Amino acid sequence: MDALRISTDRGELDVGMVHRFLAEDAYWSRGIPRDVVERAIAGSLCFGGYLEGAGQVAFGRVVTDSATFGYLADVFVLPAHRGHGHGRTLVAAMLAHPQLQGLRRLMLATSDAHGLYAGFGFEAARPGKLMEIVHPDPYRTAPAAA
Repeated sequence: MDALRISTDRGELDVGMVHRFLAEDAYWSRGIPRDVVERAIAGSLCFGGYLEGAGQVAFGRVVTDSATFGYLADVFVLPAHRGHGHGRTLVAAMLAHPQLQGLRRLMLATSDAHGLYAGFGFEAARPGKLMEIVHPDPYRTAPAAA
């Protein structure tokens, strides 16, 4: 198996593939419009994972102020390429990026990859301290009529 090559060059991203995965396969963003994905990419530090002969097979982004805080989002490896350590390679590259060094807090949300992230030092957040507003299905739920 070829080594995963990681790039932060937005020009290399296969935005169509990223949008398809997020809109059709990812449990956290089903139905997300392409323009929303494009805006998220434009406002984030993005990482593409590439395999020789297969193109882009992985993606992740970090929403950050590059000084104190970062939020890992939309991290995935295409199903056909899972089980080869590409997720670990991608997350390791994300966390090693110079723009993310010295941050006070890195956060993420996951329903199924706790083991992966725990291996990098992530821990469950403390209840009673963190607060959030969640809109669980904004892309498939029509807004209420005014």
